[in-house]
Amino acid sequence: MKQTQIIQNIRERLGIEALNELQTAAMACRTRAMVILAPTGSGKTVAFAIPLLNSLGEPGGGIRALILAPTRELVLQIAEVLRKAGFGFRTVALYGGHSFEEELKSLSVTPDIVVATPGRLLDHIQRGSVNLSTVKALVIDEYDKALELGFLGQMGKIGRHLGRMRLTVVTSATALKDLPPFIDLSGAETIDYRSNLQLNSGKVHIARIEAPARDKLDSLVDLVHTLPDDSKVLIFVNHRESAERVYERLKREGAPAGLYHGGLQQQEREMALALFGNGSTPVLVSTDLGSRGLDIDNVAAVVHYHMPPSAENWTHRNGRTARMGADGKVFVITSEADNIPDYVVWDSEYMPQPKEGHCFVRRWRSLYFSAGKKDKISRGDIAGFLMRQGGLTKEQLGKIDLGEHYALAAVDATLARDVLAKVAPLKIKNKKVKISLM
Repeated sequence: MKQTQIIQNIRERLGIEALNELQTAAMACRTRAMVILAPTGSGKTVAFAIPLLNSLGEPGGGIRALILAPTRELVLQIAEVLRKAGFGFRTVALYGGHSFEEELKSLSVTPDIVVATPGRLLDHIQRGSVNLSTVKALVIDEYDKALELGFLGQMGKIGRHLGRMRLTVVTSATALKDLPPFIDLSGAETIDYRSNLQLNSGKVHIARIEAPARDKLDSLVDLVHTLPDDSKVLIFVNHRESAERVYERLKREGAPAGLYHGGLQQQEREMALALFGNGSTPVLVSTDLGSRGLDIDNVAAVVHYHMPPSAENWTHRNGRTARMGADGKVFVITSEADNIPDYVVWDSEYMPQPKEGHCFVRRWRSLYFSAGKKDKISRGDIAGFLMRQGGLTKEQLGKIDLGEHYALAAVDATLARDVLAKVAPLKIKNKKVKISLM
């Protein structure tokens, strides 16, 4: 694919008017291998997408490009970017927790690009449903995270099925002590933008909240009550059980909260991120699974309910806010039971003073549709349906997210129930679809 067409697709389909410095540097690289070091949210996917797509030529001829990523969410995000930037190439996503039968159907017509988690791809290789002999471009995204999750052995087995690459890219948010031993990175150019704050960072103010009790929940609730109702707040805890407990308390307090951790089903995780991203549940309680690899804009505040277990976790958590030049706030809740690591520092002390009788008011509520991409339903179908049949204007309709067999549409919260009453009995594209209020 020609580079001019890729740039045009990025502009028109991804809404990126101008490439940032990292993306421009990757586009200008002329070596057959590169290592990209840059923080989460710096635009690494677009950065490697440009040279990757440019190396593929015309569609057809077997699987031409393989992208390995350590998490399901990252696989889905990368696949979405490549489908838009590489419009015309067939891209398939393979990941655990997904229907294997549906993946086999998607592979029945050989794709040009495969984006996969290592374990699920290895499963397909062993079953003979994927042939990697034609792959000429390889990307290993978030290699440091893949090592942390123990995927080195699986990636090494995958590497034995690959031939010589025209392009090899490895990305990481942190410095790498060792490069992947199962691929040829000789002569690789390193593009290091870890310290380039102009890529995505605004100003971050870090404040400590000293909880008067060992249990920090009351202090957290007070803090959430003081933050603007429509601002996105990401609360980090260290364990799934803690995430459940914090989430349940916030829900009892009436906060529009969501939950995100590795123990949830894949669709539950996808929907939690979608509802957070579209503003329907602007408070999200998460383990460190949500600290990197997620593309969520406009996070106004990050809260460390528990101390981050490492300096890298501290950096990645804080990197969720103050992106794309916007300012952000970070709150660290401490108690007498905490051992505060040296890397946890703050600019000021803060004691939240919630207003008496405060009630949360949210701008958006989400309608659930029991049909999605695999049912031939598009965002345009849903937007047109809600505007024509539900009487919504463009300003009253928010973000629409499509899953394989579901969709979520954010609508003006004050109109959500009325809209539901209008559209629930109707068909969309001559299909009877269950529509409900999340």
